[in-house]
Amino acid sequence: MTQNIRNVAIIAHVDHGKTTLVDNLLKQAGAFRANQQVAERAMDRNDLERERGITILAKSTAVDWKGTKINIVDTPGHADFGGEVERILSMVDGAIVLCDAAEGPLPQTKFVLTKALARGLKPIVVINKVDRQDARADEVLNEVFDLFAALGATDEQLDFHTMFASGRQGWADMSMDGPRKDLSPMFDLILSHVPAPKVDVDAPFAMNASILEADNFLGRILTGRVEQGTARVNMPVRVLRQDGSVVETGRLTKLMTFSGLDRVPVDEVQAGDIIAIAGLSDATIPDTIAAPEVMEPLPAIPVDPPTLTMTFRINDGPLGGREGKKVTSRQIRDRLFKEIEGNVAIKVKVSEEVDAFEVAGRGELQLGVLIETMRREGFELTIGRPRVLTQVNPETGEKEEPFEEVLVDVDESYSGVVVEKMAQRKGMMQDMRPSGGGKVRLTFEIPSRGLIGYHGEFMTDTRGTGMMNRLFIGYRPWAGPIEGRIKGSLISNSDGEAVQYSLFALQERGALFVDPGVKVYVGMILGEHSRENDLDVNPIKEKKLTNIRAAGKDEALLLVPPRRMSLEQAIAYIEEDELVEVTPSAIRLRKRYLDPNERKKHARRSESQAA
Repeated sequence: MTQNIRNVAIIAHVDHGKTTLVDNLLKQAGAFRANQQVAERAMDRNDLERERGITILAKSTAVDWKGTKINIVDTPGHADFGGEVERILSMVDGAIVLCDAAEGPLPQTKFVLTKALARGLKPIVVINKVDRQDARADEVLNEVFDLFAALGATDEQLDFHTMFASGRQGWADMSMDGPRKDLSPMFDLILSHVPAPKVDVDAPFAMNASILEADNFLGRILTGRVEQGTARVNMPVRVLRQDGSVVETGRLTKLMTFSGLDRVPVDEVQAGDIIAIAGLSDATIPDTIAAPEVMEPLPAIPVDPPTLTMTFRINDGPLGGREGKKVTSRQIRDRLFKEIEGNVAIKVKVSEEVDAFEVAGRGELQLGVLIETMRREGFELTIGRPRVLTQVNPETGEKEEPFEEVLVDVDESYSGVVVEKMAQRKGMMQDMRPSGGGKVRLTFEIPSRGLIGYHGEFMTDTRGTGMMNRLFIGYRPWAGPIEGRIKGSLISNSDGEAVQYSLFALQERGALFVDPGVKVYVGMILGEHSRENDLDVNPIKEKKLTNIRAAGKDEALLLVPPRRMSLEQAIAYIEEDELVEVTPSAIRLRKRYLDPNERKKHARRSESQAA
């Protein structure tokens, strides 16, 4: 039976075409009815994935090809969601590494390939988007081979199969001058090259949970590959942690396999297949779910640790509780601890601050997605500035911080300003080479904290044309102080609604973040001061009215449109003494201490401690 199953993951850098390729694989394998309406990027099901155009959660699907069931797992391409990729590779026996024919291998390609090679997989390399005008398929193939070699691939892994494809047009061929008809050659290569699962069908049932989802009707659904034995509906099981302790006992009330975009209920599944189960209330990732006679848990892949932390607090501002339904620290705590059950790359602990929690993750985007999800669920909270997680080297006793490799593609005319800004942030240039079309590819190694808040500045410096990709490369000695934001804030000294007359006078002082009519309060940040210091201003002052009529009409008060920040931009913008207030309907910036006298007192205390 296992000879008729193939388990394969599709891994690549963000935007290299994984989900679009899966769309066409499903269509050409007959997973959809002839008249079925299917959205583009059908595997990206949640709202945030569709809005941002990226895959956030790993998802499983399956097709039938020539009598063989092919389980396909679509994985995220962004480095912040690398924890999803690491887990998924334990479920599969092969991987398709997608690489853009113009951009070539980028940092996340390197990351996922490292994990796949370490698992002993023999990836199939697909050079995708060869129909692009700036495609350079042969050069990219050479770069991929060099990457394999640099990552220590074995001779067997270096002898990889290569395909050239256009996922959007729905074809793949073994050579560039192939017929370009359909994806049949890719299916055939998966059948011939990806090995069948090596499992023991006769042993007692056991599987590792790799994906956790919540369902309104079925409760907790755990997905994973059956490593041994046979799973049957209503069979008794017990859940083992990695230390061998028993978490719970129960029954498999629902057993499902995958077919196209659907989960199909079945009565029995043998080892080697990827299944989803329901009926367990406490099991999580990466627990072992097994028959009662199994005493030892299955080995699980350790996930790389988080590198960044943020403080999640209750919203204690004057407007707190007006826009959201979930505002208490208990509700925030329960939601965060529910998140870490299914997201192994996030860690949560109670902060020393009152009604606050330290949430650690892989990067600003991952934590930003969590905050945005909570916000849409009706939560109100305030978020502190991201901080890197440091460690002490046990051998040298030195303080170490996370470093990242950054690949930057910019027009030649902007390369100077990028190199200068990176140097200010302790970035060290490793490589600089032309990438065609008047562009330059720069490679840097830089402390993770040097990149906090830089992306917006980078896009401004490159007039929106630059591309920046990053990858965590490990801990290195502390790089020393890095200069933060050089401009101060315009801070409200009054409660009320912002008035156009006041904002018109204030816009000479700096860039504003608010519109007329917006509710403001003491300590709220209204804009960026043009100088280094913070400035308390009155945004609610109205024009004094008199009964003396002017000879000419009043001049029109024209306001410059305010600078609008996304959630990630706001989090990256704030300094240590500032917070982002997040509610279902607004994102506001504020000072940590709203009262101006309190702010001065804490500033003096910080200066004396620094001295």
